[in-house]
Amino acid sequence: MKAMNPVHKKFSRRARVATGGAVLTAVAVSGFGAVSANASAPATTAATAASASVPARATTTSTHLTVDAATKAAQAALDAAEKENQRVTVAVVDRNGNTIVTLRGDGAGPQSYESAERKAFTAAAWNAPTSQLAERLQQAPNLKDIPGTLFLAGGVPVTAENAPIAGIGVAGAPSGALDEKFAQAGANAVAR
Repeated sequence: MKAMNPVHKKFSRRARVATGGAVLTAVAVSGFGAVSANASAPATTAATAASASVPARATTTSTHLTVDAATKAAQAALDAAEKENQRVTVAVVDRNGNTIVTLRGDGAGPQSYESAERKAFTAAAWNAPTSQLAERLQQAPNLKDIPGTLFLAGGVPVTAENAPIAGIGVAGAPSGALDEKFAQAGANAVAR
């Protein structure tokens, strides 16, 4: 009669198969790790051909507000509103409409957040105060259908060398004229 290995006695066939599968998985994973580590080796000639360096004449550089300048503008706009006891939200976006900073004043309405961002985007996209753009809707009502825009007073562009680099939007005051006044205070703070 064949003597049983003490390990075989303690584990059923199912347990031995599961344990063997786990060992095989561990060996496969460690082998994959070695292959993965080699994937970060220097690129071969074929991989180098996949990327190309373009000449300077094929690129452009754009100017953006720093986070500090955007924050300064937003805070100045919010401070101007608070001096007049207005509860507003201020948004500053870059030239592409990406939000740099948003400040929601104490007690500002929930709708003011999105409205401020959309006014800021609209001002930057058209390089004009949104109050002027709202007037253009009479001649071109389809403008309001452009996604992400809001043609209500309260947004002003920020420019560098007459090119738009950002937009400041304010929403929440009882009139667009007040919103725009506060947005302009933010733009003025950056200009100093």
